[in-house]
Amino acid sequence: MSTSTNSLIAKSKSVVVPLAAAAVLILAFAFFPGRNSARAAAITAAAPLDQSSVAPLVALDDAVEAVAARVTPAVVNVAVTSRVGADETGDGDSGQGQGFGGINPQDLPPGFRQFFFGFGGQGMKPQPQFEHGIGSGVIIAPDGYIVTNDHVVNGATQIRVTLNDRRVFPAKVIGVDKLDDLAVIKIDAHDLPTIAWGDSTKLRPGETVLAFGNPFGNFPFTVTRGIVSGLDRPNPYSDDARKPGDFIQTDAAINPGNSGGPLVDAYGQLVGIDTFIISNSGSFAGAGFAIPSQMVRASVDQIMKSGTVHHGYLGISINNVTPDNASFFNLSSASGAVISQVTPDSPASRAGLESGDVIRTLNGKEIPNSSALQVAVSEMTPGTPVELGIIRDGKLQTLHATVGEYNEKSTEVAENAGPGHEDGGKLGLAVDNLNPDVRQQYNIPENVHGAAIESVRPGSAAEDAGLAPGDVILSVDRKPVDGASSFVDAVHALPADKDILLLVWSNGGTSFLVIHPDLNPQQNGM
Repeated sequence: MSTSTNSLIAKSKSVVVPLAAAAVLILAFAFFPGRNSARAAAITAAAPLDQSSVAPLVALDDAVEAVAARVTPAVVNVAVTSRVGADETGDGDSGQGQGFGGINPQDLPPGFRQFFFGFGGQGMKPQPQFEHGIGSGVIIAPDGYIVTNDHVVNGATQIRVTLNDRRVFPAKVIGVDKLDDLAVIKIDAHDLPTIAWGDSTKLRPGETVLAFGNPFGNFPFTVTRGIVSGLDRPNPYSDDARKPGDFIQTDAAINPGNSGGPLVDAYGQLVGIDTFIISNSGSFAGAGFAIPSQMVRASVDQIMKSGTVHHGYLGISINNVTPDNASFFNLSSASGAVISQVTPDSPASRAGLESGDVIRTLNGKEIPNSSALQVAVSEMTPGTPVELGIIRDGKLQTLHATVGEYNEKSTEVAENAGPGHEDGGKLGLAVDNLNPDVRQQYNIPENVHGAAIESVRPGSAAEDAGLAPGDVILSVDRKPVDGASSFVDAVHALPADKDILLLVWSNGGTSFLVIHPDLNPQQNGM
């Protein structure tokens, strides 16, 4: 198209657009003369904005700007390079977009996969393959110590840190805490800006927080503002039930590349480390999560002193006491942590703890839920003696234990009738004995005893409770189940309208579930 033609179109548009807009306004006034006249009069009569009318907004802006100016110099960009062989990409290709910090994102839980911002090496099938990723971090000591996530630096062969003043430094890993997904790295620099530690235990829902980081790798030193949306959130992607939860949930926008960045309060104090998001799209959807500073500081102090972290360990699987299950444990209130499993030859078993015990206090301090107990024990030094206030069969007892040390091995649980026993429709499931074929089919260890779930009816009470084929029912109302017939007899012996407490083994862990029976079951035998 010629220049003159372009000019003609541009000029015609400059005439047509205002005319079209005028026509719309004329039509609007024609159809709604009274309403538009009133609105026009109101706009004309409105007083001009002055300092007094916008003062609250300006004050808020000033406050946020002051916090951002104080924190941003302590935020860093963490660029990671890893060396990955072609066979590790899953398809032998160059793996563009397939890895971050030596990890294939497709092997990660969804929330973590979406939180990475990585890109593969360029070219056709390089050998070895280099992969790169971008994360964030925060300076916590003026001599170059930086906190980030373990999943940011995991598998890294090279780490480069960019400061807010654009200086770039190589970094080395001082130590990591895989249980809490934390890492401390260090650069050779001095007199660096830092931010103060905050107290995450004092956070409250609705409190203002700011998130800092490097979203998508292309927008360094970004700040977003939001509130604390919730506290004590579990990690839905955890691969180990014994990993502490207690995450801070925020609606301050967090995107891929923010991993390891700081979450700060209104005073600019570090209250959390951004770690993952929940999103169907891979980008921020209103739910970001941060590791509370209470946990971060405990791990960082150990790493800076010795390069390692030693977590406390009791050897129990625990659930929250809820209004649904409290009556089954003879409790008057829904607080505490109920033990669903005790690992053999663990500190808990040596202390005499049993499945069904409810831990109400730890060293005299109230335990409101299971996460609080996990965090408290995890932060303890192995070898620490503890006093546990428990309720067993409605009676208060005190037991003493010595905290052990968490490690991967300590978290491992040591390893008749015909099929298809049914519950008459009450729960909506069919069970089978744990014969060799069933154990092999569902990979159920030899030390697990009970009734294996063979099928679950859609829309049933069992499905509502989250039961699935391959789960094993260990007890009914805290009475052990030794097989399919035992389970069916126990369910049939209970009143039709009575809620049922099941102890269930699933995917290597155990938990108590309250089932609300279907009072009008489908007549299909299930």
